[in-house]
Amino acid sequence: MTLLVSTLWPGLAGALLLGACIGAVMGLPRDRFALAAAAIPFALLAILSALALLQTVPGQPGLWVETATLMLAAYLAGCLAGGAGRLAAKRG
Repeated sequence: MTLLVSTLWPGLAGALLLGACIGAVMGLPRDRFALAAAAIPFALLAILSALALLQTVPGQPGLWVETATLMLAAYLAGCLAGGAGRLAAKRG
């Protein structure tokens, strides 16, 4: 995965920035339905991480799984950071 991070860093930076923008615009989920809907990408991330760590998918599809895992993790981290920044700006 270190090789992926070193070669795909522009895409990861873009996913992080896109997630931060989306999180800043939309904010963090507040009601139960939104929390349940927000849990779906995190469940997908857990499944993809398990597949990547166990190396169950060999070859080119395995590269796609690992790339999707990294991109989704960067996007979700950006969404959380942007949402937390919006929340902090409202309180301050």
